[in-house]
Amino acid sequence: MKVIDIIKADKPALSFEVFPPKTSDAFESVKHATEEIAKLNPSYMSVTFGAGGSNAGFAVEVAGNLQKNYGVTTVGHLTCVGADRATITDRLNQMQAHGIENILALRGDRPKDWPEDRPLCVDFEHACDLVRYIKAHGDFCVGGACYPEGHPEADTQKQDIANLKLKVDAGCEFLTTQMFFDNNILYNFIYKLREAGITVPIVAGIMPVTNPKSISRICALSGSLLPKRFIQIVDRFGDNPEAMKQAGIAYATDQIIDLYANGINAIHVYSMNKPDVAAAIQKNISEIIK
Repeated sequence: MKVIDIIKADKPALSFEVFPPKTSDAFESVKHATEEIAKLNPSYMSVTFGAGGSNAGFAVEVAGNLQKNYGVTTVGHLTCVGADRATITDRLNQMQAHGIENILALRGDRPKDWPEDRPLCVDFEHACDLVRYIKAHGDFCVGGACYPEGHPEADTQKQDIANLKLKVDAGCEFLTTQMFFDNNILYNFIYKLREAGITVPIVAGIMPVTNPKSISRICALSGSLLPKRFIQIVDRFGDNPEAMKQAGIAYATDQIIDLYANGINAIHVYSMNKPDVAAAIQKNISEIIK
């Protein structure tokens, strides 16, 4: 099933993101965690890539398993950093062979060991180039990423939105946001997107923060600002793992309920291969998404 049909349906959608293992010895444990999340029967699940597509084969295998054996629509991530046309073509063929028809097209992050003198991108300089190629290759539903607080590499938010418009014009059918912790930031961002003529559906990406040690890394990657209310939660419960987990789930739940109430019908939870967190979020809003 195409994700665009799911998120355009007249009912709240709740999806989860998982990641594949980095090595083969971790495959079974990761596979089990993703299967437990699939048993929650989410609207769909997305499967990430490692930097530079380092675990691309595992990602396709995980996504294919979820779709074939659990009947869950999956979205495969595809990054163009370090990938030439032949590599991308091969990955698209693998996805088609596994019945994956939804792709999140991303430029991708620079791998840690990437030489400074080596070009970061080969045949696809920007995500919009990748989107255009995917659409020409097959009948894929293609989504893209967006940053409500501005892409970390963009000089201005106006420039970032102009780049998003290029991605949409190339064939991107929906946009999934990076995590944010203040819903007003998203509402303001969507208003600016609509003003710029970007009318595709926006999927709100929510990160339940259950481990305070991960916050610095999360904010560095996403450029997210932390509201005072959230900082107070971390200050109060950060030294108590179980209390922080409960508070983080409650904060994310509060965000999600407010988003649904304000007409954002598609929520994507960065569940980080944690079935218990995914299940708790789903339980908290069970009557809302019924």
